[in-house]
Amino acid sequence: MSISPDTFDPLATVVDWLDAGQSGDLDALLELYDERATLECDCDGAILTGREALSAYWEPKLGYLSNNAFSLNDMVLTGDGVQADYQDYEGKPVRIRFRFTPLGKIEHTSCGPYLLASG
Repeated sequence: MSISPDTFDPLATVVDWLDAGQSGDLDALLELYDERATLECDCDGAILTGREALSAYWEPKLGYLSNNAFSLNDMVLTGDGVQADYQDYEGKPVRIRFRFTPLGKIEHTSCGPYLLASG
């Protein structure tokens, strides 16, 4: 899917996703997803479909947030969405890729751990 900046701002949607995660707001987080959204998480070995499954996945994680949970390290547009490097609910570095529906809802996410560059 090609992203049209005239339709919605995918970077702003990811920022909203991070904000919802940081505040532990499950309803706001889920509202960003399409009803049939999928998630593939290499960290947990999870493959999920639909908001109900996403709710069951995110609810316990949002109940236990580290001080730097959902902090953004880097974010870039890709050919089919957005890639973001952030700190997960435990403060561990994760790379996540988002794809969106034409209406700007999150259609698919895939994530896995990554190494922070030391400098």
